[in-house]
This record gives sequence, structure tokens and C-alpha cells, in this order.
Amino acid sequence: MNKTINSSPTPLNRRSLFKLSAGSLLATWIAAPLGNIFAQAPASSPAPAPTGPYTLPPLPYAYDALNPSIDTETMRIHHDKHHKAYVENANKLLADQPELAKLTPEELLKDLDKAPESIRTGLRNNVGGHVNHSLFWQMMSPKGGGEPKAELAEAITKQFGSFAEFQKKFNEAAMKRFGSGWAWLVLDDGKLEITSTANQDSPIMDDEQPVLGLDVWEHAYYLKYQNRRPEYVTAWWNVVDWDFANSLYKKALKKD
Repeated sequence: MNKTINSSPTPLNRRSLFKLSAGSLLATWIAAPLGNIFAQAPASSPAPAPTGPYTLPPLPYAYDALNPSIDTETMRIHHDKHHKAYVENANKLLADQPELAKLTPEELLKDLDKAPESIRTGLRNNVGGHVNHSLFWQMMSPKGGGEPKAELAEAITKQFGSFAEFQKKFNEAAMKRFGSGWAWLVLDDGKLEITSTANQDSPIMDDEQPVLGLDVWEHAYYLKYQNRRPEYVTAWWNVVDWDFANSLYKKALKKD
């Protein structure tokens, strides 16, 4: 069955939300000569990237590896700008939180109530973005596409009747997600389910184990597809890494 996960700051375990939230990070210092009348102060060098518990994982393939389904520039910006920003912002928020910094990002998302209220939403958005994207890159491959394999294939057929029916329902979840968010295949209480989350919420916040996820934020497809999200969703199936999805499914069975 289709579910949604609430994106409001509290409570954290509701399953439905249709709320937009957007954040952008833009900090640029420009020094211009003022002539000989005023003494020019030395230009400040850019602030170093914040250090902290999280690091940006490298893409497991080249920027152009998923062409033509996902274009080179989208991959470059998506990884090097958007994902990097989530990592840096999360590290900034955790700079004065040594106990929280000891947790894995997944552990932190599962127990956000431990975080001070003043930074809770920021952690939710940025740690969630880091976790989601770290999975997303691995869920795709230049050798992907086709249909699921092994245990996951059997489970999908058992739960949804056929791969075609599963794909149809997954596409609906991706298309019906209003604004920014994700479509997911998760394992919940030993059962595969299709769900969607708003913004950068993760299924693990609701004790669900991700098996497959699709980013439907506009930054994931707009350079190539503009407002044609259905075309992006269709093309994405050509690069799905079913081997990785199957490995997540088997791990999820042990956790669930």
C-alpha cells in the first residue's frame, strides 16, 4: 500500500505530508577596487569547508556514465553541489554537538528527539539529504536496467503480482509526490511496500528499510527534462542497479 511520511518537525512518525519546504545555500563574497581614495582591505580567502563526522562519498561512476537517462551536468551539480551542501550543513550543525556527532547518520535520523529543537529541523533536512543521496548514487549503474533479480524479484512478484504492476505503482508514487521528495520501495514488518517521503525525509525515520529510492526533486532532472517528470521517471528505470537493490533487500530482511 502507498504511504507518505510526515515532514513536519513533530511528531516524527506520521506517514503523510504534503508540505513544501525548500532551502538554499548561497554565500559569495565579492571584493571590488574602490580606487585610490580609500585604502583597500585585504581580500578574505574563502572559508574552508567545515569538517565533521560526515564526508561526501565519491560517485561510484563517472559523471557521464548514466547518459542518456541522466545527463552529465545534472550528475555533476547534483553530487558536487547539492549533496555536498547537505554534508557541509550537517557538519556545521553538529560542530557543537559531540554526542550527536558520535551517532551514525542513520541512528541520528531514527532518534532526532535527542537533538536540540533549535537544530532539529536542520538536521532532519541535511542528514536526511546525506543519507538519501548516499544510497541513491549506489542504486544506479551504467550497467543497470532490466528487471529485479534473485530474492527481490520473487518478493516483488509475491507482493505486487508482477514486476509490471510494481513498476506502475512505483511510478504513481513518484508522480503523485507533490513538490520535492522521494519515491521508495521499502521493507516494513517483513513486507515490501511502496511509499513516498517529502523533502529529504528518509523511510528509516519510520523504522522502514529502504530497498529502492528515486529522487524527484527538480534538481535531479530539470536540466534535461524541465517539467517533464514522467519522462525522467521512465528513463530512470534504465539505470537501476538491481544487484544493489537486492543486496539492500537481503540486509533489510535481517534487520526487520
